Amino acid sequence: MSKIYTPLGATNHCKGEREKDDFYATDPVAIDKLFEKEEFHYRIWEPACGMGHLSKRMTELGHDVLSTELVDRGYGITGIDFFDCKECFDGDIITNPPYSKGLDFVKKALDCVHPGRKVAMFLKLLFLEGKSRREFYEDNPPARIYVFSSRIACAKNGDFEAIKENGGSAVCYAWFVWEKGFKGRPVIDWI
Repeated sequence: MSKIYTPLGATNHCKGEREKDDFYATDPVAIDKLFEKEEFHYRIWEPACGMGHLSKRMTELGHDVLSTELVDRGYGITGIDFFDCKECFDGDIITNPPYSKGLDFVKKALDCVHPGRKVAMFLKLLFLEGKSRREFYEDNPPARIYVFSSRIACAKNGDFEAIKENGGSAVCYAWFVWEKGFKGRPVIDWI
């Protein structure tokens, strides 16, 4: 079984180290799939933009995208710590957060947007489980969860060629979409 997960570098099954800053770039097709299901504000903040894979695609689709990143990866405004945000952003937030900080990113994003605005996070489907996340979901349920029925690639250090060479991804991802103030039951759909 570990032979399946080893090339991904994204699980405890891997022989190698995880990327130092938990940087796993997302295939831009993930944005296309999300936008087929969900409408977003014209202004979008991508607070973990990495090398710009998602930001560039959202810009191509006509959005005004604020792209920030803590680590300089050659794209966006670098040296910006998302957790230092003190003001509300007038728009929606869409990102693939470092998985190790996923819940913290969701909480901070919801703090940074106005009521009714959306927060969309590209996360492993496993993000549904966990005691601390369940407690969070009780008061802050996602409005919608879009599960990828086909696997989508996240590339360690943005190296999509390595993913192709190793046969793709063994990890299931989903878009988790919150609307600030939503208190209903999440709708689950597939892409």
